[in-house]
Amino acid sequence: MRKVLGTVILIAAVALIAPRITRAAAVPAVGTTAPDFTLNSQDGKPITLSQYRGKWVVLYFYPKDMTSGCTIEAHNFQRDQAKYDAKNAVVLGVSVQDSQMHQQFCTKEGLTFKLLADTDDKVTEEYGSLKNYGVAKLAARHTFLIDPQGKIVKEYMDVDPNNHSEQVLAELTALQK
Repeated sequence: MRKVLGTVILIAAVALIAPRITRAAAVPAVGTTAPDFTLNSQDGKPITLSQYRGKWVVLYFYPKDMTSGCTIEAHNFQRDQAKYDAKNAVVLGVSVQDSQMHQQFCTKEGLTFKLLADTDDKVTEEYGSLKNYGVAKLAARHTFLIDPQGKIVKEYMDVDPNNHSEQVLAELTALQK
C-alpha cells in the first residue's frame, strides 16, 4: 500500500511540475518584427532593441553568468567582435540575472558587448526562451538574428556554445550577399 501511495504522490508531483518546466511562450516567427523591449545593461543604462534599427542584431539568450557554457559562448562573441562590427552587427546578450551580476561577469571575462538584465523574465518569456525549473527560472540558450529593418531572419533553438558565434557569422555572411 505504501508503494502504491508513494507512486501516486510521485506521479501527481511530476504532473504538476512538468508543465512548468516545459511550458514557454511561443517563439516569435521568422519573418515577423522582433518584439521591442527596453532592459538595463551591465552599466545600468537602458538599452532598447529598436535603437539598433539600421544594424543587424544578434540577440542571444543564455542561462547564467559565470557558468562554463555561457562563458565559452560570451568569449567567442567577444573574440569575433571586429567581425560583427565589419558586418554592421551588434551582439546583445540577455539573461534573467541583474545588471550587477552582468557587470561582474563582463569585468571578469573582459566582455565589451552589452549584456541585458531581464530580472522580471518578461522579455525572455516573450521570445519563448524562459525555462521554469520550479525552483528557478533561467533563459534557454536561444539566439535570434534580426535584420536592419527589425525582422527576425533566423532562429537558433539548439545552440552549441563552442561554435555558435562562427555559425551566426556564417549566416550573416550568406544573408548579406
